[in-house]
Amino acid sequence: MQCIRRQPKRTVSQENILLEQSRRVAALNGIRLGLKDDKDLKFLLKGSHLLKVKSSSWRKERFYKLQEDCKTIWQESKKVLRSPESQIFSIEDIRDVRSGHKTEGMEKYAKDVPEYRCFSIIFKDQRKNLDLIASSEDDANHWIAGLGKIIAHSNSMNQKQKLQHWIHTCLRKADKNKDNKMSLKELKDFLKEVNIEVDDYHAKKIFQHCDKSKTEALEDDEIEEFYKILTERKEIDSIFQMYSDPQGFMSCQNLVRFLYEIQQEEDAVVAAPALIQRYEPNERAKRGNAMTKDGFLMYLLSDEGNIFNPSHRKVYQDMTQPLSHYLVSSSHNTYLMEDQITGPSSTEAYIRALTKGCRCVELDCWDGPNSEPVIYHGYTLTSKILFSDVIKAIKNYAFKTSPYPVILSLENHCSVEQQKVMAHHMTTILQDMLLVAPVDGNKSQFPSPEQLKGKILVKGKKLSRQEDPINGNNNLEAEDVSDEDEAAEIEDESVKTKVEQKGKSDTLKLAKELSDIVVYCKSVHFEGFDDPNHPRAFYEMSSFSESKALKLAQESGTSFIHHNIRHLSRIYPAGWRTDSSNYSPVDLWNVGCQIVALNFQTAGTEMDVYQGRFQDNGFSGYVLKPEFLRDEQTKFNPKSITEGTWGTKKKLLLKIISGQQLPKVNKSKNSIVDPKVTIEIYGVQQDNNKKQTKVIENNGFNPNWNEEFTFDIEVPALALVRFVVEDFDMSTKNDFIGQYTLPFTSLKQGYRHIHLLTKNGDPYSSSTLFVYISIQDSD
Repeated sequence: MQCIRRQPKRTVSQENILLEQSRRVAALNGIRLGLKDDKDLKFLLKGSHLLKVKSSSWRKERFYKLQEDCKTIWQESKKVLRSPESQIFSIEDIRDVRSGHKTEGMEKYAKDVPEYRCFSIIFKDQRKNLDLIASSEDDANHWIAGLGKIIAHSNSMNQKQKLQHWIHTCLRKADKNKDNKMSLKELKDFLKEVNIEVDDYHAKKIFQHCDKSKTEALEDDEIEEFYKILTERKEIDSIFQMYSDPQGFMSCQNLVRFLYEIQQEEDAVVAAPALIQRYEPNERAKRGNAMTKDGFLMYLLSDEGNIFNPSHRKVYQDMTQPLSHYLVSSSHNTYLMEDQITGPSSTEAYIRALTKGCRCVELDCWDGPNSEPVIYHGYTLTSKILFSDVIKAIKNYAFKTSPYPVILSLENHCSVEQQKVMAHHMTTILQDMLLVAPVDGNKSQFPSPEQLKGKILVKGKKLSRQEDPINGNNNLEAEDVSDEDEAAEIEDESVKTKVEQKGKSDTLKLAKELSDIVVYCKSVHFEGFDDPNHPRAFYEMSSFSESKALKLAQESGTSFIHHNIRHLSRIYPAGWRTDSSNYSPVDLWNVGCQIVALNFQTAGTEMDVYQGRFQDNGFSGYVLKPEFLRDEQTKFNPKSITEGTWGTKKKLLLKIISGQQLPKVNKSKNSIVDPKVTIEIYGVQQDNNKKQTKVIENNGFNPNWNEEFTFDIEVPALALVRFVVEDFDMSTKNDFIGQYTLPFTSLKQGYRHIHLLTKNGDPYSSSTLFVYISIQDSD
């Protein structure tokens, strides 16, 4: 039997010294965050007891405390054998802190507690919300305000500050005996912590170089020296030296040259002095209108040094075109958190989709108990939520991310009585937000996103004698309309059995009240493309399964494009995707389909590409289609590219130079990543391409590739570029590390940093790729 060596018990004076050190470290981290002597921060560092709420019968007291790094929260756990790591969560993982009863859990299980004592922590990934009750209003306010400040201040830190904060936190973690010194063993542990494998010889060499005092331990200035060696960016130093003088200053004139010649910045003369004032930390250099190496690095790590064009972070496209001229960020079965058969339904799923810029959400409506309609995936075991709760969530979150219109895509299976309840809930809850009449008497084409700002549109069936929703309604109370039942298409045996048992009808009785609130988005079955002599009304729109839409795109691309100039088309995933997997939206965007609905809850390549497309135009959820997809005379066909007006062909020259602070994929202490980068192009068929770098072994901290690639781009307006970093594994599938996707037209040229995103599309705090980009007209 192996003996477990017990740690010697610390004396009271030792404990006091450690406590004082911890306070000093916390105070220093508070200053780094810009929260010196903040009363809310002090309260969180001290910690407090909170009631954790899980259900009506589970409400237990737990102690919560902000760690000295001011980045992580420790939570008490009563579980046996729970690992220390599982008791900690990072503030970087928090998406939102909501006061009161603002989650389903709080709404259901904490109504007996005053709102002012309640708050919830919402996480970025698929983790469940943390619903908490404080013992007093003051305590709740400290937690809400304190977490809000830390999140806001962390987000506003520049990359260098984030790196410094992270490294010092890792150093503190590696300092096992908390003596504020670092032995050679602790230095090796630290290097593993920051994801770099260094052999004993090199580790000893770095250690001896820094150990000026020859005490076999690094402290104070020696640790700072080690930090400088570690964070050295030789690839940036060499660029800086080409434009700086022997004293280490880059004059404003030379910065203008660099911006104009290398970065292809047209406003270089105006930009250079502003960049010096914004990013130069050295006051002497700033006064002399010059930049040091540190200022140059801070510029390259900033938004102005980003690969994504910063001017595309705001709405810059023409928003006055008809609605059908835009791609619209759209979600399929929005209520689902997981799979299509047994997973939970939640209002939280709507909130997440809307805050990710989604502008078209889906509501599958069925009769519920007590005359209250419910939303769930019909014929399946997915849980049910109240229609009224979903409408309330949509009202509260519809326009927090974007002011442009939201479309509610109704799949209606309710009785006439409950349809009337649906219409009542929408009109009373949404009030002026709900569009119930044409805008500005526009009767011949769609209004624009600009005209529809702040409005919620309903997509659904219309009574047949109300054929013209634009020119008024008649007094018909209810009648049969064709039923669209996507749930019945699910390829699952139990679902098929239930559909057969129900004896599914092809028609549904529709209530006038529900019909009346459908104005611009009348659902109709697709009967083929328009006969030019008998065109359909512009407000009639059809939904297509992905396979039907792809078949039309393949066989009748140009006709589909013409159809989509005047009509809206909605595409939804195939019935066999019961695991909520996604299809590629690119081929459907290429023929102008606007509402290409994906399962927002499922991370992966398709969702990365989707969010990459919609981060353009200020993340507004609306992206203007290229001119050749809006022109009535267009002959464009993505499956057969000929000479035309779809832009000049481009040659993309791309150099992957280095990576910085790539996260550990395997949390094991001795696991170091072996990163490789893949560059993927998505667009028309001729442009689809993929190339990859070599693998760098055992270095996720500062790998260097220095590899060049060339891509020919036939139709730049439809192309997207995706950078994927993986941990190479010889025997199993490579592990995903991070990615970044953007439209080709949003690429900035020159030396740029790519700020990597997690699997769920959230930014890492300091994981980047450093690249060089040049775009030239193709011969």
